[in-house]
Amino acid sequence: MGNAGISHARRMDHMYRYQRHFYDLTRKYYLFGRDTLIRDMQPSPGASVLEVGCGTGRNLALIKRCFPSARLFGLDISQEMLASADAKLNGGGKRGAALKVADATDFDPAIFGERGFDHIVLSYSLSMIPDWQEAIDAAIAALNPGGSLHIADFGQQERLPESFRRALHGWLNRFHVTPRERLFDVLRDRARQNGADLERRAIGRGYAWLAVYHRPAVAIAA
Repeated sequence: MGNAGISHARRMDHMYRYQRHFYDLTRKYYLFGRDTLIRDMQPSPGASVLEVGCGTGRNLALIKRCFPSARLFGLDISQEMLASADAKLNGGGKRGAALKVADATDFDPAIFGERGFDHIVLSYSLSMIPDWQEAIDAAIAALNPGGSLHIADFGQQERLPESFRRALHGWLNRFHVTPRERLFDVLRDRARQNGADLERRAIGRGYAWLAVYHRPAVAIAA
């Protein structure tokens, strides 16, 4: 992890040292689309699912309930958040998920003993990662052939009043959150370059954006 990654890790640990204890309770009121993303995933029995920026493990716990046979993995740059995730997923003798401290922009599936993953989830994490395009590239590189990348994050509130958009962005900025205006454009470019299929949609009049990037099962010749 480079100096920028270390600085980001320290900032996240500082912010979530206490917030992690009530994070899930508060975020359910405005992180919309997460459950839709998960329930639409439909992993095959035994499929590997990685969440990048898994935080408290809330999403991984839901994936486990919805798809009990899935093999779960999670990484986060914050040790503080992973402490909550480990208690939630692996406490009481459970082995719900393999968890690692890692940088979303530079990780190797081998840290989990895997060559790649069938599904990778980025749920409201790109808006908190400074080098968010690198995080997308790292996730795409970690997909198995035929695998899919599932993204939910803040949209641009394109069909909501401008006053609401300004207020929301001002409030999010207090928590180092920046909705990525070019998210769909970047994903479209990556899909075109790699011969991948891309699904995109906005929910809540643009409050949130959902996307699924499908890696081809067979490599496309240049």
